[in-house]
Amino acid sequence: MVHNHGHLRPHDHARRRPWAKAATVLAMLGLLGLPFLASTAYADDAAQQDATTSTPSGGDTDHGTAVSMTIDEATPVVTATSGYHIKVSITNPTAEALTSGRMSLHTNVLFSFSSRTDIQEWSQGQSPIPTFDELGTTNVPDIAPHATANVTMDVAASQDKLKTIVNWGPKPLLVSYERGQDAPTVVHTFLTRSSEGLPNAQTPALNITMAMPLAGDSWQLNQGAAKNLMTGQRRDAMPNVDDVVTLGDSGTRLARDKEELIDRHPKLQVVADPTYLKALSLPTTTNAIMQPGFFDLTSAAALNDSQAYERSGVASAAWSATTAADQYQRAVGDKKAAQPAYAWQGSGQWTVQALNHAKSGGYPTVIADQGFNDDDDATVHTGKYVLPTDSGDVTVLASQRELTTLARGHATSRQADGETSSAGRLSRFMAQSAFYQMEQPYTTRTLLVCFDVDTSVTDENALLGAMEHASWLSLSSLDDLAQAEPYRSGEEAADLAPTSSGLSSSKLGDIASTLRGLAASRDDISRFSSDILQEDTATASKPKTADAGDAQSLAQQDANSARSKDGRAWITRIGEIHDQLALHAMSANTALRERASGQVNALADQLLSGVAITPVEKITVVSETAGMPVSISNTHPYPVKVKVSSLTDSMEIVTNRFVTVEVPARGNAQVTFTIRVSTSGRTTAHLTLLDRQGKAFSSPQETPIISTLQISDMSGFIFIAIAIVLGIVGLWRQFHRKKDPDE
Repeated sequence: MVHNHGHLRPHDHARRRPWAKAATVLAMLGLLGLPFLASTAYADDAAQQDATTSTPSGGDTDHGTAVSMTIDEATPVVTATSGYHIKVSITNPTAEALTSGRMSLHTNVLFSFSSRTDIQEWSQGQSPIPTFDELGTTNVPDIAPHATANVTMDVAASQDKLKTIVNWGPKPLLVSYERGQDAPTVVHTFLTRSSEGLPNAQTPALNITMAMPLAGDSWQLNQGAAKNLMTGQRRDAMPNVDDVVTLGDSGTRLARDKEELIDRHPKLQVVADPTYLKALSLPTTTNAIMQPGFFDLTSAAALNDSQAYERSGVASAAWSATTAADQYQRAVGDKKAAQPAYAWQGSGQWTVQALNHAKSGGYPTVIADQGFNDDDDATVHTGKYVLPTDSGDVTVLASQRELTTLARGHATSRQADGETSSAGRLSRFMAQSAFYQMEQPYTTRTLLVCFDVDTSVTDENALLGAMEHASWLSLSSLDDLAQAEPYRSGEEAADLAPTSSGLSSSKLGDIASTLRGLAASRDDISRFSSDILQEDTATASKPKTADAGDAQSLAQQDANSARSKDGRAWITRIGEIHDQLALHAMSANTALRERASGQVNALADQLLSGVAITPVEKITVVSETAGMPVSISNTHPYPVKVKVSSLTDSMEIVTNRFVTVEVPARGNAQVTFTIRVSTSGRTTAHLTLLDRQGKAFSSPQETPIISTLQISDMSGFIFIAIAIVLGIVGLWRQFHRKKDPDE
């Protein structure tokens, strides 16, 4: 959405003949290669005229709310036969209708940009470049309140001003919407003329490597497969890790539009997450692989706590280059298949510490999609650096900032009013790349431009298509860039590396918190394996006359299943699923981290809660001792051995403290606690499941105990009377017996 910036109305130039003559002279200076003189000379006069003929930025002066314009379509590369096409949306945000107006296109056919600063300032409406060459104008009808008008304009290749362009490259293009005496609403964009059909000397094309990360952000537990694994409902086979940790709704096929994009543009460099390829039923064409799970390596280096990652189940081997190569071979079904491995940047920047971390994981080359040497150099250069680290030299393939920003769907600045849409950003990309080639037309350079994981396929396709038809560009490979001469190496390169990860303490705190949660869930799985699962599950199927639990398993025919004889393999598989999902949780995608870590924690909770105490409503005791039956259930496909703890709130009504019980697979077992009562009353027994080390793993169950102990017949009173008499006689004899002389 864009607003009026207070520029001169294009038709005002024609009204002021003295200025028109001066502008013609300045344009001739631009043709002679001195556009900076024209810009400087124009600045003072334009500023003065703006002060007298334009209203402040804000657009619609009647209602105080800015009318906005957005470029929906635009010809990215103009040739001798293409002409120029543009489609603009004009939005009326007010509560009143806008009267009819007109939209016009103006450029400067003789102007050439002299610096990147000029281009940026023009895009932000801060450069007073004269645009007195009208390409066309069209009427705009009334626009209803809160409505949008779509205005299309086609400029034929034979149009006089368009034919007047004699030098190729980017030209300033001003899109203006005017109504009566109101200040115009304008958008600053670019018209880029190719060298086709022009009498310009042909210069070598600028090499650009377009890299696209191919990874998924929809990883999650397949709840059906997870349930089958936890309960053992399927007897045919134990689910594989890849059956349980899946891509969710995206399924096992690459999205059709992404597949078509890769097929249509063979020069696109696809860097794939091997776990993503392995999840696809038909792996697509790729040029390189990255760290498995798109692991956020730069954040891990910034956190600098390898033990926290180990405890969480994300060991360094999980994301190493060796593991990536192995997973790629399994994905394509070829043990000899190989592709170069690049560590792709995560949410942090490639500091020297992060580069050392990557090198120690087996990655000699990394891709920096942002933040590496972002200083404004005199001219663009090959995006390759070779830096020394403690683990050896690392090659950094660094993206070009402006081009990558545009390719990823972002404007170069908030003030760039023409870059609020895909079409506007495409026009800026082509203009910017043409200027880079014109900076040093005979110097060989290779620039890296990176898409993002979630960049629109439509935008990627449009950009690649335009680049393939741009005479000043040549699409190159990652291998070409990796083999190119580095721009800087050694300590010179190290001095250009970021000194900070760029991650806030809050961001690092969130990552550390996630790691703690993953470590806790992994500890629960290990604890279940060592201290809850029955030690010798291989013998669980052998019947024992004294063990009702085994008889129950036999009755359920679990003992005949090969699965029920191998509980260790089962719990190991659960651990593998945990670690795989934990790896995806530690990617740079915040939403994925939250979802995956939550599902990992739920998996561990489900494991522990699968063994539970069946609640008992209450127990009434009418004698000094009684039994309290407690039933324990086990939903898992393997037997467990646990302790049951009972503790009451009363000293007069108590139970024995612990009972050890073996619970069969998908069955129940019952234990009995002895209740001892010394008086009538009531209390509550708190029942808890403990592992074999005595640590609780379930929520306590409460069972009320009511004692009605009382004397209920005559014989009881007789016994009490005899006891009293004997007591009195005993006391009388004690006081009246004759003492021995020696006492």
